[in-house]
Amino acid sequence: MNAESCFLKFDFEKHGNDCPTVVNSPIFFNSKQLTKRMLLFVSREAGQDIEIRGKGVGREMAMMFQFGRNKSVTKRSKKYLEEALYKRLFKDGSDEVNVRQKLNEFLKSSKRVYKWEVGVTLRKLRQRKRFYPALKLSEVMARRGMNKTVSDQAIHLDLIAKTQGIAAAEEYFINLPEASKSHLCYGTLLNCYCKEEMTDKAEALMAKMKELRIETSSMPYNSLMTLYSKIGQPERIPALIQEMKAEDIMLDTFTYNVWMRALAAANDVSGVERVMEDMKRDGRVAPDWTTYSNLASIYADAGLFDKAEKALKELEKKNACQNLSAYQLLITLYGKTGNLLEVYRVWRSLRLAFPKTANISYLNMVQVLVNLKDIPGAEKCFREWEAGCSTYDIRVANVLIKEYVEEGLVHKAQELQERARRRGAKSNAKTWEIFLDYYLENGDIKMAVDCVDKAISMGRGDGRKWVPSQEVVRTLMAYFEQGKDVEGAESLIEILKKSTDDVGAEVFESLIRTYAAAGKTSPVLRRWLKMENIEVSGAVKNLLDTVCTE
Repeated sequence: MNAESCFLKFDFEKHGNDCPTVVNSPIFFNSKQLTKRMLLFVSREAGQDIEIRGKGVGREMAMMFQFGRNKSVTKRSKKYLEEALYKRLFKDGSDEVNVRQKLNEFLKSSKRVYKWEVGVTLRKLRQRKRFYPALKLSEVMARRGMNKTVSDQAIHLDLIAKTQGIAAAEEYFINLPEASKSHLCYGTLLNCYCKEEMTDKAEALMAKMKELRIETSSMPYNSLMTLYSKIGQPERIPALIQEMKAEDIMLDTFTYNVWMRALAAANDVSGVERVMEDMKRDGRVAPDWTTYSNLASIYADAGLFDKAEKALKELEKKNACQNLSAYQLLITLYGKTGNLLEVYRVWRSLRLAFPKTANISYLNMVQVLVNLKDIPGAEKCFREWEAGCSTYDIRVANVLIKEYVEEGLVHKAQELQERARRRGAKSNAKTWEIFLDYYLENGDIKMAVDCVDKAISMGRGDGRKWVPSQEVVRTLMAYFEQGKDVEGAESLIEILKKSTDDVGAEVFESLIRTYAAAGKTSPVLRRWLKMENIEVSGAVKNLLDTVCTE
């Protein structure tokens, strides 16, 4: 999560249940109402979402405090849901179908929930990218009379942008009461523009915020900096940094991290080091996990492996809570330095911390070992995973399949593909893409077309269609054109139409040239072009007149 981080102090005896304001200095909780000293870590995301994790207290206590409530779900009446709403929704897993089904069951029931539960549930749904159920929950609870705070409205705006598009988000923003159009909603809309790379709108909205003297923080600047990085204009980031300093807007950790990446994009490693010094000199913000991982990656890319490993040692100190993602990132970064011993050392630590090791961890480890050309080690790790996995993940097999194919061991790759199939793992689009590259390189066009067909039929794991690259399509059409193979070209076009409605003029122009080269005519080709709304270039138009007999 990209976030600004801080510790907060709150005295329950003095302030009751009011939620404190986020500040940026190290402070602690102390209350006689708690059996242990309560330390909460707060992360504020660019979308104004807030996450609180408790140390020395239950997770539910931390969540209740976040939303200004001290009501427990364990002692409530039968009018309420028997368990916390977020637990109910994820009871059968977090995939979209299960979550929607559980949400619909809850909404159809007459059961009540606390407002803090709704807030926690929305956060968890957003974390898992379940935006449609999150929006539905937000809308229904508002209709049932649950008051939305300004922060709730900002989150709702973000959900609309993610599910219905920017135009719908703009309409929601315009219809908000003027009192609700605070820096939170302005900042969220700006962030939506930046994510969609709408540079003009983002800059215009930022200018309007300044004109209206909207209270601002580092967040809108962070959004713009991220946008400039995405569109390949990192050179514009230092000017924003100077503007923040001139306006006395505190740079947070996220700001420094984006600044570092912008300098790294310009190969300015010494500039990156100056940013680190600037952060330490400021003293109000400490380098975080992302800072040191960025630094290690930058050094590794620059070939400064000793400096990269020093940064990684600092990174390891930040993993006191033994986070799985942290271990995986450490393995990846040590792999970038080429230090195989450190890769295995961190892998052993991961296995001790997580004896029931996830598929994704094995996938990461096998990939790093393959990158380091430790193929025996990768095969050993793969066999260990294969022997103990409860679900055979084709992605793990794909790493070795790709390595075998690239080394010309296609029979070994096919054997592994078949073994995966017997274990219940279907080849996915990536599997067929690996074999497609091999067959194209070796001139086996029939098998290459078959791979394209199977990849399109499988689609991507996230539900999107798999579409072959223009280079692949161009190569295949050129082969049919040279071979005067009209049937092969038409067959490929029919396959391509399964994945996209717009095959493109270039493909049909190649088909026309194939007809001409083969000396064949077609009574329907012109009508086909008209149905596809294809306009061919001038040179091909003359060939079309020759090919079409109508």
